[in-house]
Amino acid sequence: MFSFIKGFTDCLSGFGLIFQSGVKRYVFIPLLINIALFSSAFILLKERIDGWVQGLLPDWLSWLEWLVAPLFFIAFALITFYSFSMVANLIASPFNSLLSARVEANLTGQKPQDMSGDKLLRMLLRTVASEIRKIFYSLKWMLPLLILTVIPGLNVIAPFAWILFGAWFLALEYTDYPLGNRGQLFDEVRAFNRSQRMRALGLGSGIFLLTSIPGLNFIAMPVAVAAATRTTVRAGRANQEAGHV
Repeated sequence: MFSFIKGFTDCLSGFGLIFQSGVKRYVFIPLLINIALFSSAFILLKERIDGWVQGLLPDWLSWLEWLVAPLFFIAFALITFYSFSMVANLIASPFNSLLSARVEANLTGQKPQDMSGDKLLRMLLRTVASEIRKIFYSLKWMLPLLILTVIPGLNVIAPFAWILFGAWFLALEYTDYPLGNRGQLFDEVRAFNRSQRMRALGLGSGIFLLTSIPGLNFIAMPVAVAAATRTTVRAGRANQEAGHV
């Protein structure tokens, strides 16, 4: 539980990190992308959410509507925002990698890597390819979750399953930027998060909460990138200290 709380507080620390010297200029484009796509997600939810929830609640569970309907609302909100987040991260991935590199330089006191010429092109290609692989990874898990969501009776646990998966995937999504900048592949990103699962779930839960709050969700992407970068830097320091003991 302590590790979960540390991950959650890492997420909150992202607010301060994106306003540090040398970082703010890297926030602008991801912020615009997030505003555009999350505004579209809100419009879609506002128009469709009531029909979706009523269509999935079987008649024999109508007496539980007061309890189950809010859970379905959360599940559909998560599915919608999650889908739009995948698109937003795919578009903004190169800018998020640059943002992560700048935040890490501030945290470590080291000069940012030179991202000109061939290095910048390789970083851009690697980042976009990683985003595509994360989309396929998520689809592998979204299909059984969608099936669970439409099965009467069993679908009452679907909101909890979506929230758990959402928190886990958001941790993978955003720790991939700092770890990817160090040359690590997606399998290594998954191994990193599995090695500190509760902290990853805390970080992902904090990001999920940010994406669920109107207004704050517009700035959630750069905040999450900065927060995940801090998580990886702290984990690296802890590993170094343990190695010296």
